[in-house]
Amino acid sequence: MAERGAHITTASPTDNRPSIFEVVAQESLMVAVRPALHHIVKVLAESNPARYGPLWRWFDELYTLLDLLLQQHYLSWASASFSENFYGLKRVAIGNNREHHTLQRKEYWKSLMLLVLVPYLRLKLEKLVKRLREEEDYSIQNPTLFRKRCYKAILASYPFVKLSWEGCFLFYQLRYILWNTRHHSPLLSLAGVQLARLTLEDLQAMDTRPEKPDSTQSVLSVGSILKKALGGVSMTLSSSLSLGVFFLQFLEWWYSADNQDTLKSLSSLPAPSPPIHFDLEIYSPLLPKLKTVCPLCRKVRVNDTALGTSGYVFCYRCAYYYVKNHQRCPVSGYPTELQHLIRLYSPDS
Repeated sequence: MAERGAHITTASPTDNRPSIFEVVAQESLMVAVRPALHHIVKVLAESNPARYGPLWRWFDELYTLLDLLLQQHYLSWASASFSENFYGLKRVAIGNNREHHTLQRKEYWKSLMLLVLVPYLRLKLEKLVKRLREEEDYSIQNPTLFRKRCYKAILASYPFVKLSWEGCFLFYQLRYILWNTRHHSPLLSLAGVQLARLTLEDLQAMDTRPEKPDSTQSVLSVGSILKKALGGVSMTLSSSLSLGVFFLQFLEWWYSADNQDTLKSLSSLPAPSPPIHFDLEIYSPLLPKLKTVCPLCRKVRVNDTALGTSGYVFCYRCAYYYVKNHQRCPVSGYPTELQHLIRLYSPDS
């Protein structure tokens, strides 16, 4: 049984088809890149909200743009995505002559759109479902409204959609392990390509050919300059991420369960003093003189709620709607989300 398992998960030496471990490893690489960059932007935004706050608010769109430049560079130069090229793989069109080392225009654009657009739409859908669930829990609306019924339909159908999506990928991977197909993912099947290992001829071709040969390239100087600039940005991003892959391993260890004792020892240090770098002329009018008054509604606080990012205390209703609409603390400007709201209980309650 063990010999059979080793046989079906290991590629033949004479076959150019990658093993299941290689294709799964290259997929997990890009999954780890986004949370690492997201954490870096969050730290920057908390350290300087005025300067880096827009990076936090538009992180999804900026990351998608960077991902587009990165994947475009590698698809045109190596006929593979960034993670696929990192593990020595390439994309080959189904039924294509192996003498061609580049993807054709049709497969190129399909691969680019599926690599960049599908993860972005999936992320937006998950955030939409999360927001609808929060509105379902905290907002009060007439259940007979058409909008409310649509929200309930989306929330009810999303688990089944997600199950079908994950089940489809699992089905393709099982077929790939059992040698019944050359696609480990339905996205590759939609793009009309399959994965193969890089050969010596491929490496030589990548070193000798230009970044993206195109017979229809415009002869206008402005277009050529723009293309060179985008190519330089793509090369810089790819080189930086290639070096940053090793740093991602450190971040994974830092937030792993084995390192929780170290994090607890650091968090047990004395609490820092309140922020003093704010301009008092700007922020002092927002802070009431009485400590029992909410800085937003200027009334005695009801259901005292503190923001975990800044420590200021508000009414729960005031803090909830402000953070939901602005994603920041109303006093300090620190990036804040709804999970940072902390309910405070007095000794009399």
